[in-house]
Formats: sequence, C-alpha cells, structure tokens
Amino acid sequence: MPDKPHDYCGIFGAFNHPEAAVLTYYGLHALQHRGQESAGIVTTYFDEKRNTQIMPMHKDFGLVLNVFDDKSLFTNKLHGTSAIGHNRYSTSGSSKNPMNIQPFRVHYHDGNLALGHNGNLTNARELRQKFTEDGVLFQSTSDTELILHLISRSKKTDQIDQIVDAVSQVTGAYCLVILTDDKLIAVRDPNGFRPLALGRKDNGYFVASETCAFDIADIEYIRDVEPGEILVIDQNGVDSGELTSHFLPRLPQTETSGCIFEFVYFSRPDSRIFGENVDKVRRRIGRQLAKEHPISNFIKNSGDKQPIVISVPDSSNTAALGYAWESQKSGENCRFEIGLIRNHYVGRTFISPGQESREIKVRTKFNTVRGVLEGRPVIIVDDSIVRGTTSRHLVEMIRKANPSEVHFLASSPPITEPCHYGMDFPSPQELIANVYDRDVNKIAESLGVDSLHYLSPHGLVEAVKLANPSTMNYCTACFTGNYPVPVESGVEKEENELT
Repeated sequence: MPDKPHDYCGIFGAFNHPEAAVLTYYGLHALQHRGQESAGIVTTYFDEKRNTQIMPMHKDFGLVLNVFDDKSLFTNKLHGTSAIGHNRYSTSGSSKNPMNIQPFRVHYHDGNLALGHNGNLTNARELRQKFTEDGVLFQSTSDTELILHLISRSKKTDQIDQIVDAVSQVTGAYCLVILTDDKLIAVRDPNGFRPLALGRKDNGYFVASETCAFDIADIEYIRDVEPGEILVIDQNGVDSGELTSHFLPRLPQTETSGCIFEFVYFSRPDSRIFGENVDKVRRRIGRQLAKEHPISNFIKNSGDKQPIVISVPDSSNTAALGYAWESQKSGENCRFEIGLIRNHYVGRTFISPGQESREIKVRTKFNTVRGVLEGRPVIIVDDSIVRGTTSRHLVEMIRKANPSEVHFLASSPPITEPCHYGMDFPSPQELIANVYDRDVNKIAESLGVDSLHYLSPHGLVEAVKLANPSTMNYCTACFTGNYPVPVESGVEKEENELT
C-alpha cells in the first residue's frame, strides 16, 4: 500500500483546435502525478462517409506514455477538433476492472456523450440504490456512471438543461469535463473542492485540473472555473468570445471548501490553483512551520556543526526552502542542503511480492548524500506523515550517514480522518497519528527521530490564506474531522469506486 495520500485523477478538455487529441495527450502527461493507473482520450468528429457524428476513444491501463505509445492513434483514430482526457487513480482492487477506466462514453437519445470526473460523490450510495430499484444496469463500479444515468434519464428536452438537472442531484466533490457532439462542458461543484482552470490557444479553449497542463502546450491561462459553474464552450462562444455559464447553488449552511491538501501535496508546484501559485503557497507554509517550531527550540547540541534543513523530494522541496529561509531571517543558524536524492525512474520492480519489502522500495526511490549529512544536526521537512512506514525507513537511511541529530517536521497537521471528497487515505486505524493516540512523542519514537513537529491546523489555514487572500475557504476534514458537506453515514470509501 502507498504511504502517501492519492488524488483520484486529472482531467483535460480541448475545444476547437486542429490538434485537440495531441494537446490533450500532452496535458495528461503533465497531469500524470494525479493518477498513474490508467489513461484515456475521447474525441468527436463528423464522419461524412457514414453521415454521422463519431466519438472515437482510446484508453487502457498504464501511464500516458504507455497507453498512447502508438503515434498512429492521433492520425488514424482520434480525429476531431474537440477532445477530453482522463488520468485515473483508484482504490486498491477496483483498479482491475477495465470498465472503470475513463473517460466514459455513451450514445443516448440526444446523441453522443463522454465524461471524465475528478472527485467523489457523497450521495453515491443513495443514487445507486435508487437506480438499482428502478432496474438500471451498471457497467462499472464508479460513481461517475451515476452522472451519465442522471443525464440520460432527465426529463429536460435541452441537452444543457439535462446536464444542469443531473449535477443538481449530486453532492460532494466533482470536477467534470463533458464532451457532446458539438460542445465541451466544464463543471465544478458548488463548494469548489477540486481545482479546474480555463485556458485558450489560437481559437481554441481548454480546461484542466492544473495549469501545468497548459504550460506544456503553451496554452494561455484565462481564469479558474468558478465553484458551482457549468461552463459551456461551443462554436457560438468561440466566435463571439463570450462563453455561457450556468451556476449551481451551494447546499444550505455550507461554504466554499477548496481542498487544502492540494497546496500541501497533490498539485505540482509550477501550477496555479484556487487563484494562487502552488510554489508561493508552499513556501509560505514552510515559513509558518519555522515560526511555530524554531530550530533553537529542539536542537540539543549542534556544537560547531551548522544544522542543515533537507527536504524529502520532490513534494516538500519548496516548503523546506520556506522553512530554511524564515529560520535564517529569524537569526537561526542553519542552511538548506540537498541531503536526499530521488530516483525519478522508479517503476514496478521485477521482484515477486513475497520478496518485496518497504525498505527496498524506499531505497530504489531515495538515497542519502553522506557527505552532507555526516556529523551534522539534520532537520527533515516533509509534506505529511500518513502510515509512517516510508518516513521510518528514510530516517533509518539518514541515521546510517551518521548525523549528530535527526529531527522531523511535517508541513501539515497530523492526518486523523478519512477523506470523502476524492482523496485516498488509509483507514483511520492505519494512520500513524491514530495508532499512537496522537501522542507526538510516541510517534517520534516510532519514527526513530530525536523530535517530531507538525504544523498546526490553524497555522496551515493562516499560511494558505495569507499567501492566497481570496474569498475561498478550505476543507481541513482530514486534519480536523470537520466535513463541510454532509457525508452518508456508515459509508466506507471502498464501497464506491472513487475517481
């Protein structure tokens, strides 16, 4: 099992561009970090020979580079000037079902329809039970299929009205890209849990989970899709330069709830989400961590050796830089160093499962720079601690380089609760904070460090809001247990295939 939380997918959409499929491919490549189990692209075009609109599709298990390794796909199959794409991560076990690979594509009474989804519906069990009682047959275990059924069964006559009607009946976290025969529709849930951006290149429009997917194809970022917005991109909007939007109301007594973990870990530092650059926010988080936990409060005896701050590459690089910078600004004697090297070419090993160990997995991914660590007090800054198994093996590796002290700082609070909005955490019983009853000293002893320090929930929110002074509020449920949108009681995340 992985020792970091996972987001469930990345989505991308293109409209009115002659290289729609190719640009979608590059966009998915840039969003690979959001899902590594499968990938897919759907396009649409009018087939003059058959006098009908066609929606070709290609999807499979694997990384984007592997799924689309045949270049002829883009010349012989994925035709059209509009496309949507999807990278997927799933819960364990359910990933084996090929019917769950997105985008989903259907043909119903109003034409072709394809859909890609990032998030998790909190009323999925209720909807599935209702459909089952009505005799509806399901081809997948994904909550995404529920949205397709809601659209196809809507009593509205206009297709956009059908989509508005459908998403009005779901709750939870969702960003959608929907491709019809002549439109691209982008949808973001009213609470805005997940990021979704709008871009433009030439005369085409694009949407993506993160703006790094725009940068790779030189697409200009325009703005974020707003919480609750159903953005309709069609030829009329392209010609006039004015796109049409519909807005969904938030549930009573709920606020916007951007996932704060997007800033902590999920999103790439070169992306812009929730109106702010991720790198800037992570540096601010690191600075807040330094204010809460000054080095002089926990270093025992550095002697003539200057304490060094190291990151666990790559997700904590900028937070560690922020921590070191703020510490130096406050007069602390420290410097940032590269103490761990990451191997970026780690894939599945050829060792059988019975012979494979967590220690070997960690060593194939990381190695220490002994000359940097030896004899010095070492301060490890990481983004989070989940089970603690990877952290424990990293500390063991660093100890073998003979540092004088080892201290561990997490740029997030202790993770104590499950996520119901599109993140995959281990069960609460497996989270290290719960294993040791949230006793920081016991957790530190388990990890083998001289001290352990977490960023406070209040400090995390303040750091994000100071760096991002917008009206967006943030979801901190995995740290606090305060769920901003009601969750079906008794629902375990394994019961529904999350996307």
